[in-house]
Amino acid sequence: YIRNREVVKDKTVFEKFWDVRDLFPYSDVDMSAMPNSVVIDLVDSTKSYHCPYKGGVHPHGRYGPRGRRQHQGVDLPLKTGDPIYATFCGRVRMSTYNNGGYGNLVIIRHDNGLETYYGHLAERLVQANQWVEAGQIIGLGGSTGRSSGPHLHFETRYYGQAFDPERLIDFKNGMLCRETFLLKKSFFNIHSNAGQDFDDEEDTGTPMPDKKEAQYYRIRPGDTLSAIAARHGTTVKTICRLNGIESPSNIRSGKTIRVK
Repeated sequence: YIRNREVVKDKTVFEKFWDVRDLFPYSDVDMSAMPNSVVIDLVDSTKSYHCPYKGGVHPHGRYGPRGRRQHQGVDLPLKTGDPIYATFCGRVRMSTYNNGGYGNLVIIRHDNGLETYYGHLAERLVQANQWVEAGQIIGLGGSTGRSSGPHLHFETRYYGQAFDPERLIDFKNGMLCRETFLLKKSFFNIHSNAGQDFDDEEDTGTPMPDKKEAQYYRIRPGDTLSAIAARHGTTVKTICRLNGIESPSNIRSGKTIRVK
């Protein structure tokens, strides 16, 4: 899973809300201002992917309600000492022992804004602020913290908001489900059953815009945001807001963006 990509668009992704001690440093983020959906490139020009641990998700370890609490990730059974890999390239935001249940925990922030959590490790092999490549061994599987047996607790989060990791990864086969991911705000509702496709914007959880209102466009060579906006009867400012684009020049051929 290696494809061509441009340099990171957001130069401050490893600066804003960067905290090597706070598990969830996004308390000041107003999620109500987040677009209803965000297009996220998972693999592109220098970015690669590696399954954190290949193996089926435990039947009782899936993302979703668990008794009176919410299980914010997936549990992957393993043997103590099995290697755990960085899912994407990124910088380690935390590498610590967490008393809240994670045990030995590594959190990696990736340049597309996602963070991945790796809990219950027997041993951590990376330090905070360290850059890691996809496929690099970051720790060894174990059963530290609130754990009844050796397994990897794996989470995917965006601005601190968890969503089902199985939307991204087929853990049994170790494969990435898609190269470009449409992250919908409704995914943060733990009861959400919203589809993942670009042409499926309906959900029975958090209200989403009508399917007909959401329109996407794949950028072609020579396109500019002003031309795309005029073609679709919208504005450059609106397209930038819908896709989290900070500069109108930050577009590239082949990328899918939301225009309405």
